[in-house]
Formats: sequence, C-alpha cells, structure tokens
Amino acid sequence: MPNICQTFRYQYVCCSSAKRVTELLHLTPFLIGGLQPIDEMANGGIQLLGFSLAFFGVIGLIVSTTMTEWKMSSYAGDNIITAQALYVGLWQSCVHQSTGQLQCKIEDSLLKLPVEIQAARGFMLAGIFLGAIAILVAMVGMKCTKCLSEDMQTKSKVALTGGVIFIIAGISAFVATIWYGENVRQQFYDPMTPTNAKYEFGKALYIGWGAAALSIIGGSMLSCTCGSKSSTEKAPRYPASRPGPAKQAGSGYV
Repeated sequence: MPNICQTFRYQYVCCSSAKRVTELLHLTPFLIGGLQPIDEMANGGIQLLGFSLAFFGVIGLIVSTTMTEWKMSSYAGDNIITAQALYVGLWQSCVHQSTGQLQCKIEDSLLKLPVEIQAARGFMLAGIFLGAIAILVAMVGMKCTKCLSEDMQTKSKVALTGGVIFIIAGISAFVATIWYGENVRQQFYDPMTPTNAKYEFGKALYIGWGAAALSIIGGSMLSCTCGSKSSTEKAPRYPASRPGPAKQAGSGYV
C-alpha cells in the first residue's frame, strides 16, 4: 500500500510540473510578442521622419525651380558697377536697380536658351513630378495610414517604392543643380570672360542642393524600414497539452 501511495504522489508531482511547464510555454510567445509593438512604433517613427524630410525636400525643389537667383552678377574686381544687380533664373532674368526698381524679362524662346538651362529645367521638373508621385505612394505605404492595413507585406513594399522614387527625384535635382553650378564656376574662372560678365552661385542653387539632399535622405529612411517584420505575423503557438492517464489517476489524491 505505501508503494502505491508513493507511486500516485510521484505521478501527481510529475503532472503538476508538466502543467506548469506547459503554461510557461504558452506564455512565452506572448512575452516575446510584447516587444513587437515597440519595434513597430520605432519603425513607424522612422517612416514618418523620412516622409517629412522627403516632403520638405520636394517643396524645396518647387521653390528652387521657381526662383530667379540661380546665378547672380559677381562683384569680384576693382571696376565693378554696383548700381544694378543681375539675376538669372530658369524662366526669367531680372535686373535690380539701386533705386529699388526690379525689371524682369521672361525667356520667350526655348531653343535659344543655353544647354545647361534646358537641362536644368528638364531635370528639375522631372524631380518635382517624381516627388509628387512619391508622396502619394508613400502615404499609402506608411504604417500610420489605414490603406492596405490588412496586408502589411504589400504595404511595406509600397513604402519601399515610395522611398525609391524619392531617391530618384533627389538624384534628378542633384544632376540639374550640379550641372548648372559647374557651368557657372567654369565661366567665372575662365580668363576670357569679361569681369562684368561673371556670375556667382545664387540662392536657388543652395536651396536646390539642400532640397535634393532631403529627398534622398528621406527616401532612404523610408526604404530602410521596409524589411521590418509586419505586425500581422502571428507568434508561434504551442499545441495544447492533453491530459494523460497519469494525471487522471492522480487527480483524486491531493
């Protein structure tokens, strides 16, 4: 009889330990899964920051394209007349008199324009167009929006696409501003260029460089968050334990 009691007690202890281990295994996925919202919040914050930078970059591209000061008359030299300042942009040229008067002339003929101005127009307009498309695409793919929320993998791919388009838009703007700026630099250091015909970098070039950098950085941040795990992935679950004969036999002995 004592052997039988010891046997039942041993079975009861084993069943209790197995039950606790099973409960711990069931709780482990939830403990690990509790870290997923923190990771998702961090990725969502990076996405929002990247989108904001790229959005302001596109706005900067628009401002730079419409500005007149792509290059401005240089005051380097001894015999420079400062009674007027000449500003040249992609669409018009302006003369600012010392009296405060401003006279602008719109470029009427496209074919008469220098090659660098035609190329700058094309690349800047392409960058703005791509940036507008990237804004719409990225808004759909961001985690803070409800579009495609039932399919997070597709949503992540859409965000990646928007980031890549932002990067292409920034590169297009970089090509336009660097090409134009390099032409201004070559003419400035050309000894055959008259002193009163030399130009320097205008404000629009600096704004264009900064806007292109913001678009590329923002697009890169959007692209980097595409590889994160989606919130729809379910944590692994362990099969429920089945009551064995040992547990049933020892259930009457407490």
